[in-house]
Amino acid sequence: MPIRYILKQIFLPPGLFLLLLLAAWWLRRRFPRLATGCLVLALGGMWLFSLPVVVEWSARLLESEAALAETQWPGLAQHAEVIVVLGGGRELADPGWGADQPSLLALERVRYAARLAKASRLPLLTTGGLHYGVPPSEAALMAEVLARDYGLPVRWQEGLSRTTWENATHTAELLEKAGITRVVLVTQAWHMPRSRWSFEQAGLQVVSAPMGFLGVRNGRPVGGWLPESKAVWQNGILLNETLGLLAYRLFYQGTSAQP
Repeated sequence: MPIRYILKQIFLPPGLFLLLLLAAWWLRRRFPRLATGCLVLALGGMWLFSLPVVVEWSARLLESEAALAETQWPGLAQHAEVIVVLGGGRELADPGWGADQPSLLALERVRYAARLAKASRLPLLTTGGLHYGVPPSEAALMAEVLARDYGLPVRWQEGLSRTTWENATHTAELLEKAGITRVVLVTQAWHMPRSRWSFEQAGLQVVSAPMGFLGVRNGRPVGGWLPESKAVWQNGILLNETLGLLAYRLFYQGTSAQP
């Protein structure tokens, strides 16, 4: 996992842009035209990556699943047997809380899952493994928030997975023991296509419950054409998700994830 993390930081933005700037400096004398090309790509990439309007456009390409209407929440129990909440990272040793906490993305998922659970009365399952091998698991952290802050006990915790594919396979193994095959899947809208595909490959019937849409009107001054630090983070997430979706279809297509 650390090697995978290091490679992603180097070869995905903004690390990629820094490499291009370094290459431009290194090549400036022997290959000036190539150096100029690297410089243009680096600066142009950094500018595009910092624009909220690019976040909006890019997210619309990924967010293919429609949101559930609130009127549909009470009837979810007719179509599924459990609500599955995907882990989304964790923040380490927050002094305010005195312990590790779910990331902002994970907390967004937890909040939405809590609303669905209260409306539908479906049981909950949290899934997400260790942070570089160090406990507690993301599943355990989300379960604690659901219990303490929302008064909702979590029936199942899957704390071994490290990727979305493993979220699906380990969850399917866990639910198979309970005879469950139909799930409501909760994650961000831009993450839902890859998540749904993985869970369906694992043999589960999925009701998508996307939230956290980024492909909506950005609402920024000048239409989102001014650089913004938050957009760099969001565009990085969207690019990583796009590459992940393509990689999953390439490497897992035709591979049965069923337990």
